[in-house]
Amino acid sequence: MPTVSIGRDRLFKALGKTYTQEEFEELCFSFGIELDDVTTEKAIMRKEKHLDEESDGDEEVIYKIEVPANRYDLLCLEGIAQALNIFNGRQEIPTYKVAKISTKSMLKMHVKPETSSIRPYVVCAVLRGVTFDTASYNSFIDLQDKLHQNICRRRTLVAIGTHDLDTLHGPFTYEALPPSSINFVPLKQEKNFRADELMEFYKSDLKLKKFLHIIENSPVFPVLYDSKRTVLSLPPIINGAHSAIKLETKNVFIECTATDLTKAKIVLNTMVTMFSEYCERKFEIEPVEVIYSDGKSYIYPDLSVYNMEVSLSYITGAIGVPLKADEVTGLLNRMQLRAENSLSDDNDSKITVSVPPTRSDVLHPCDVMEDVAIAYGFNSVKDIAIAKGYNISKGRAVSLKPLRLEEFSHIIRLEMAMCGFTEVLSFILCSLNDNFAMLNREDDKSTAVIIGNPRSSENETARTSLMPGILKTIGQNKAHPKPIKIFEVGDIVLLDNTKDVGATNRRHLAALYCGATAGYEVIHGLVVRIMQVIGLVPPDDNTTYYLKPSEEPEFLLGTQASIIYKGKQIGTSGIVHPEVLNKFDIPDPCSYFELDIGCFL
Repeated sequence: MPTVSIGRDRLFKALGKTYTQEEFEELCFSFGIELDDVTTEKAIMRKEKHLDEESDGDEEVIYKIEVPANRYDLLCLEGIAQALNIFNGRQEIPTYKVAKISTKSMLKMHVKPETSSIRPYVVCAVLRGVTFDTASYNSFIDLQDKLHQNICRRRTLVAIGTHDLDTLHGPFTYEALPPSSINFVPLKQEKNFRADELMEFYKSDLKLKKFLHIIENSPVFPVLYDSKRTVLSLPPIINGAHSAIKLETKNVFIECTATDLTKAKIVLNTMVTMFSEYCERKFEIEPVEVIYSDGKSYIYPDLSVYNMEVSLSYITGAIGVPLKADEVTGLLNRMQLRAENSLSDDNDSKITVSVPPTRSDVLHPCDVMEDVAIAYGFNSVKDIAIAKGYNISKGRAVSLKPLRLEEFSHIIRLEMAMCGFTEVLSFILCSLNDNFAMLNREDDKSTAVIIGNPRSSENETARTSLMPGILKTIGQNKAHPKPIKIFEVGDIVLLDNTKDVGATNRRHLAALYCGATAGYEVIHGLVVRIMQVIGLVPPDDNTTYYLKPSEEPEFLLGTQASIIYKGKQIGTSGIVHPEVLNKFDIPDPCSYFELDIGCFL
């Protein structure tokens, strides 16, 4: 969760009230955010430098406030103050508007076709007549950094550039050129650099070196120019020094280059809506026309409000509190969502919610319901409501009931425990080596779900059986007194083209007996007992389940069998192959069985 550092006194001034720390913590909790820490600027510096100096006593108090990761409008003081003022009824929901100017007089951004190979999108806007003070200027810069770390994914998806418009001359162009042909003075520098030289120069910069990988291996770099070929920025690395904004800047040009257009529009909207309150014409933003090489043009920012209809019964049923339509609309208005109620054909009140450009987190009726619950107060929801579940299809509260598979798994666990076996839990992710080579198996490329970007070699694939985890457990506990009797009830994952996600989970039961007397009869007796509990007894005609000799590579040949149920193999059992035991560093013989228990439902 992102944490925003804000000066306490400036925040209280914006809120129009001074709070004690306990009162402010209560306000934050009521709104769904959290006061994470209270410190000072000098205390933070002392901590970073590992100094033990005493506090001066008159240092400015800093509140560190934790906000939801998808509430980009709360990443600065302006957004938090506005949200809390609306929540407390001190401020009306602002109406953001695009300045009404003709297309002819709009600033233009021309996009060259070469940009499609590296960073294809750009969106722009202008804040006119801005008046910054030191605090608001620092907040403006800090919001860019917060967005870069959050929704922009460290500038890989979106990079923000802010410029003093009075130092530039439109129209602008967005191009992609070989690095050797780009020359400019970067921000906070005094000499000209070629773009390729700049890559080398910033490799020693602690802040900027982590962004170089985004473009450094590309044959072309994205770059923005004005009409006099002055470089605005080299996204996503650095802005040009020529157009750097200062405390005295009055007209701010904002450009966001991106690989994800949707996120670029969200970032631009967040920047302009949060700081348009400092404009001469409050909450008004000047648009910019972006023209692509194919002739298509778009005007940004898009500050349109979209409407969503949510039924009253859905909201009240999910929360478990009987609220009237007027109460719900009032609660939504406190959460910056304009709402009106109307009666539908089925006599169920519909709440029409107008979602502003600041609330990109509202995507579904459940988001609206969540805001109603926050404004109502989770502590105000009675225990009887919390003890009920919610049936989305019916729109009403129902009694909670475990899934059949979970109930059945619980029964199996109890029975295994009564048979003297101890339950273990292993990770569902494992290495490809554990899943195949360690078990003498070959990867047929059609069974296992492979993780595209694993954090380590231990998380390369989802397990296709419970065996690797159980054998690892024995290998790590081989000094334990024998016999060792363990079991696991858990999911495996298999590729399945019939599923919309391309894979399916199967609930398996596996058990292992490790000791000098680990014969096949030990594990077979356990299989028979589990089948009896399920209600299956093998008759003479093999109509329920039966065993069939198998040749699985993880088991010793001649001491293994497949478990067949209704004509399909649902499991295997046998004595584990000595080669497999050696690979897992297990010195004692082991017998093992694994069973798909989901098929019995």
